[in-house]
Amino acid sequence: MTQEAILNQLGYTPNEALGEQLSRIEANTVGYDKIIKHILDLHEALKTDKSYVALSNSNDYFKIKIDATGEISASDALTKINHFSEKYKVRLQKVDGKPTYYVVGFAS
Repeated sequence: MTQEAILNQLGYTPNEALGEQLSRIEANTVGYDKIIKHILDLHEALKTDKSYVALSNSNDYFKIKIDATGEISASDALTKINHFSEKYKVRLQKVDGKPTYYVVGFAS
């Protein structure tokens, strides 16, 4: 899958800076090739819960952000994130004090 396609699926307009950031994320994410499709599938699944996957502004990782305002939607989003992590053996890192997770990579 091309960088342009990945950025488009995540809702970004591809440009050189985003391409470079995605390259750093790819290099920094263990097992990137094994999990990128599942990351994009998770992004689609989270949309119904007002949550999403994005490029992190502060670290070279994908971030999963729960933006749901309702308790049920937030709980549903967290259930989907946990299922994703367990099913595809993806290691996540919780951001302290925020409903946000970094996708660190494939947990071998």
